[in-house]
Amino acid sequence: MNARRIIDDATTIIFDLDGVLVDTAVFHYQAWKRLAKQFDFDFTEAENEQLKGVSRVDSLNLILKWANKEVPAEEKEQLATLKNTWYLELVENMKDGDVLPGTTELLIYLKTARKNIALGSASKNAVRILEKTGILHYFDAIIDGNAVLHSKPDPEVFLKAAASVGTAPTACVVLEDAQAGIEAARAASMRVIAVDASRALANYDARVDNLSEIRLSEY
Repeated sequence: MNARRIIDDATTIIFDLDGVLVDTAVFHYQAWKRLAKQFDFDFTEAENEQLKGVSRVDSLNLILKWANKEVPAEEKEQLATLKNTWYLELVENMKDGDVLPGTTELLIYLKTARKNIALGSASKNAVRILEKTGILHYFDAIIDGNAVLHSKPDPEVFLKAAASVGTAPTACVVLEDAQAGIEAARAASMRVIAVDASRALANYDARVDNLSEIRLSEY
């Protein structure tokens, strides 16, 4: 089944944020790299890829592990806040329309088709990013890192997104760009469309390079 048919069969569409709707991955990378330098650790793009879909605290713990550094719990909180401050400075430069190809067209189509539109993201800055890029008003529900206790591949974020719009998990489809997110959707009994130009992901129902590949004029 192709991506368009999966979407049309669903009641609720749940989007991951970074790498699906917007591209702030480079901002995360720059902020984490700046933080890692404080530990004399050269944080690489390959390591940054492993942080996709991972919460801020868990990301920090991974970087500290890679850097072979141990810090007290209270200092971890300060470091995570510092990284987020640097990240938000970059986010503030975003503007209306700074979304990935096909994003606005798909959101308009879903609204016209009267689908529920939800966000299921580990980001704690999701609302601000959606505001800056001008797409916040399309969403019926936003479940982000402020609303969950467990990060992907735990299904909590997607189950809460479905519950927030009163939809059974089996009537939802998730659009994801990370393997952890795909596994979270599977654990929630949801179908998954992988946004995966690199063809590095597995265990999905359909795959597109980006949202513009979902042909809205078909059928």
